[in-house]
Amino acid sequence: MTDVLTWTVERRVQLAERAELLRKELTGIEAEVARLEAAETVFGQWAEETDGGRRRSGIVEPEPEPEPERVVAAPGAGGMLVVPHRVEGRGLVVLTPEYRRIMEIVTDAAGPVMAKDFAIALGRETTPGKIEPVRGQLRKLSDRGWLRRTGSGRYLPR
Repeated sequence: MTDVLTWTVERRVQLAERAELLRKELTGIEAEVARLEAAETVFGQWAEETDGGRRRSGIVEPEPEPEPERVVAAPGAGGMLVVPHRVEGRGLVVLTPEYRRIMEIVTDAAGPVMAKDFAIALGRETTPGKIEPVRGQLRKLSDRGWLRRTGSGRYLPR
């Protein structure tokens, strides 16, 4: 009797898992069908407008672009440091706007600040994937002498 009960429970679990996989697959298929329907509509409109491509569509061809101007190296290009080493007498103007914003946050804080707090102050999500880049920026500022890192991984101004 318990074998039948065990079998029915296991079978129900298996079928529930399979139903979930099929629901996910159906969602993907429905999304692809919607994309194809949209493409079909757009192509149909284009075909009607151009008589199947035999007439011009009326789409204006872009003008050829002029010769590109010579590129001036910016921080991060060609081996330049995005965050330069801190030197006495040089202000925050040598930092990019985002790094300046980080420096403002740490300066305005009442005490040591965690990477998560910086992410929140910068308007980012608090998921690990969004906090890690902020942590990397903080590490750069710390390594180059702009911030001081505490043993617990929090940051203070120098």
